[in-house]
Amino acid sequence: MNLAAKKWVFLKISSVILLPLMFWFIINFVSIYDNDYSEVVRFFTNSVSKFLFSLFIIFAYFFSALSISEVFEDYIVDDKIKYVANRLLFISAIIIPFLTIIFILNLNL
Repeated sequence: MNLAAKKWVFLKISSVILLPLMFWFIINFVSIYDNDYSEVVRFFTNSVSKFLFSLFIIFAYFFSALSISEVFEDYIVDDKIKYVANRLLFISAIIIPFLTIIFILNLNL
């Protein structure tokens, strides 16, 4: 299987996983939107919420990085710039979710 086919398969798999996580997040976000800070922190200190939100963040960044990478492949002509752009994209897609998850795990009430 070539690289383009693997990316396509990973995009489809991550989108299928991301759909129920997005519904879960939207429903819970609506329920905590008007609450005060302590209620929001209480939601994110719940272990199930931490786990599901962590999965949501990981798959959302994975999906967006793959999607943006395809845009780079289509519209950036220079191979060096394309390589650097893809590397920066994937590094940020690892660092940002990692830092977010660490922050959520260290959240205390």
